[in-house]
Amino acid sequence: MRHHRRGLRRLLADDELLARLDEGYLGIGLTARQEAMLGYVVKLTLRPGEMAESDVRLLKDNGHSEVDILQIVQVCCYFNFVNRLADGLGVELEPWFSED
Repeated sequence: MRHHRRGLRRLLADDELLARLDEGYLGIGLTARQEAMLGYVVKLTLRPGEMAESDVRLLKDNGHSEVDILQIVQVCCYFNFVNRLADGLGVELEPWFSED
């Protein structure tokens, strides 16, 4: 995640929200739709073998289309792959890199 924090900061354009995200995503003022998406990607990242149709249903019930869900899964899987690749190879952050 360290490798992607700068991009997230640029995308959010909200340092306060980024700081609150460090503590978790629940109860920090996100919409139910956003919380459903984040809950889905946390589960897919940490417990992929436990994914069930009910997880997809929760996304749909919170306004995500099938295209949205495909994109959520693709982005989640891509970042998991890239992070594991970098961590597995011992890739260090570039000397010029700053998380701020």
